[in-house]
Parts: sequence; C-alpha cells; structure tokens
Amino acid sequence: MDKIQILRGKVVTADDLLEDGVVAFEGDKLTYVGSAKEADFSLEEAETVDGYILPGLVDVHCHGGGGASFPDSKTAEDVTTAIMEHRRHGTTTLVGSCVTAAPEVLKERAALMADACEAGELAGIHYEGPFVSQARCGAQDPRYIIDPDPALTQELIDAGRGYVKTMTIAPEKPNITGDEGVSAVLIKGGALPSFGHTDSDPAPVREALADARRVLAETENKLSPRATVTHLFNGMRPLHHRDPGPIAECLADAQSGGVVLEMIADGIHLNPSIVRDVYELVGRDNVVLVTDAMAAAGMPDGSYVLGPQAVTVKDGVARLAEGDSIAGGTSHLLDQVKLMTEFGMPLVDVVYIASEQGAKILGDTTVGALATGKSADVVVTDNELNCQKVWRRGELVD
Repeated sequence: MDKIQILRGKVVTADDLLEDGVVAFEGDKLTYVGSAKEADFSLEEAETVDGYILPGLVDVHCHGGGGASFPDSKTAEDVTTAIMEHRRHGTTTLVGSCVTAAPEVLKERAALMADACEAGELAGIHYEGPFVSQARCGAQDPRYIIDPDPALTQELIDAGRGYVKTMTIAPEKPNITGDEGVSAVLIKGGALPSFGHTDSDPAPVREALADARRVLAETENKLSPRATVTHLFNGMRPLHHRDPGPIAECLADAQSGGVVLEMIADGIHLNPSIVRDVYELVGRDNVVLVTDAMAAAGMPDGSYVLGPQAVTVKDGVARLAEGDSIAGGTSHLLDQVKLMTEFGMPLVDVVYIASEQGAKILGDTTVGALATGKSADVVVTDNELNCQKVWRRGELVD
C-alpha cells in the first residue's frame, strides 16, 4: 500500500488559486485537490508549503538542457540528461525537438527519442524542419532545408514509432495543403502541423490554417483538434501595416479557435509586453508557453552545438557562432511562469498556458492540471516561484 502524501499551501488549479488548499496523492494518482476546509481526512501529517503548489509543467517544444541536446544525442544517457534538467525544474511532461538536418539523421534521432517515449520518460517528438523557409531559417541549418515531401514526412512519422507529435512547416511552400499534402499526412499520422519559420504573405497562411482545420475536422483518430504555430514572432517575417506577413493571420485564426500559438516568454525571444498583449488579445485557451531550450539550459555561458550548428552562449543568450540569430533558449518553463507573473499576468492563467494547454496539444488528459484522478505530477515552489520540490507520477524527483 502506497503512503499517502499530503501537501497544504496555496494551490494553483486550472481555474482558481486556493489560498488554503490541499493536494493529496497516493501512488501515481492525485486523490484529492481542494480546500483544506472541505478535506474529509486528517491533515495532521500534511506537509505545509510556504509558497505555491503547481501542476507539473508541460513543454511541447524543447531541444535540450543540462549540456545535452536532443538533435545531437547519440545515447540514451544523452536524452536522459536533457530530460532530467527540465524535470528537476518542474517540467514533468516534455516533448523532445529535433532541428533541420539530413533525413537519415532525423530518423536516427527520432528512433532514439522513441525509445525514451516507450520508457515513459519523454512525451513525444517534434521535428522543427526540414520543410521551412530559407529566408526565415533562424538557427535551422539552411544546407538541409528542402521542399515539403509528403512521402518523406510519412517516413519521419514511421521513424518515430507513433510518438511524433508535431512538425514545423512553412505554409507558403509547395505540397503543404490538400488531402495528400504534408499537413494532411501529419494529421492522419497522429501528429500536428505547426506553422512557422515562414516568410509568407498572408494568403498562403490563411489557406494553410483553413486547410489544417478542415483535415482535423474530417480525421477521427487525430492527436488533438488544433494545429499550432511554432514560436510566434520568432522565425517569421515581422508584422508591418503595409507588409503584414504571417503574424496577423495566425492571431486571427487563434482568436477564432484555430491554431494554438507557441510563445517563448523568456524575456529574450520576446519582450514580456508582447506575450501579455497576445494573451489579452486571443485569451489563454489559444496560447502555450514553450522553452525552445537547447543544451545550455541550466548551464554556464560557453560554446555548445544545436544540431549541425555551433552556438555561443553569452549572458544566457544563445546565438549562432557565425551570425547573430538566436539559437534556442536557455530557460526552464518555470522561469517563464515566474517572469510573466512578475510582469503582471495572472498566476492561474500563466500556469495554465504552461501546463494544461500543452497537455491539450498532446491529447493527454492525464497530465497538466491538479485534479483528482490525474497523474501525481506536482511542483512545490517558494513564494517567488522558485522550484523547491518536484514529484512525477508520485515519485520525488532527485
């Protein structure tokens, strides 16, 4: 019989902040989430938390951390190092992201990450490329960017053995839309298109987003009902009133319940004001926070790699060694929750878009929120939202 763990403090649920709340779990499931006053069991042995009790966070776009990178991993130990760097800081559900590379390299990395998925350590695989824009490649190596290929897309899905969750594609490129296009192949293969790294005019974006909605509506065994946008603003033609590009179309589609907009709220990729503005424009149900973290997350400044590209990290900012493009993030998801809460966004909503929203993208109803019956993924922080303890599936994370 598993010992019941009881935590008492300020509990952040999907819709409320319980000032005197209780979270209890036994084994790997939450058995009670609610007010202390309404608990029908003794609280004498409860651990009092001087701070907040949050759900385990969910990151659907992460390239690595702790000195290890998913796009460069050669062993299971490399993959585990990256996973654990984020898990120890409150992210209990993590999708491993590749970067643009040769197809055979992508298949090798997917096979390695699929092993971690089968072991229950990783939540899925994200291909960032290779069907993206040369003009807006960012830290994607332009040598390996190719035109969208539905057959190759299926091969990459197959390499992930059912664990591919998303692929970043540029909507203006050929072979994206239609029943035989890359977007449809992804959806029918149990993954989602994530539109990004794009230099598109508005019309192709509108067409691609509408097409994704149609295919999702017509597909029964889909991952979840909504496509996504890869790190809104970053890797995109900027919004200008005479040259609008893709951003306004993404905002409009999200506001009407279409795509979910990723944002990297680390204070580097985006000014916190723009994160707050998008949240206020489209609402919390249409945005998700992601780290886009690379190997340097949790590590000192220095030299790193991101796939085939050399990266230099200075003052916590990762940039290509040759050029000035930002090359992934160095934050943990909880860092972003802290930053945006300090900036004035509501704690409950910020936690929601860093946890349950990601779970919805993954079609996983067992994680992402503190609610009875869900996985015992629990994060304890101090009053400044610094991580103190993490449980995943009821096990304390070392």
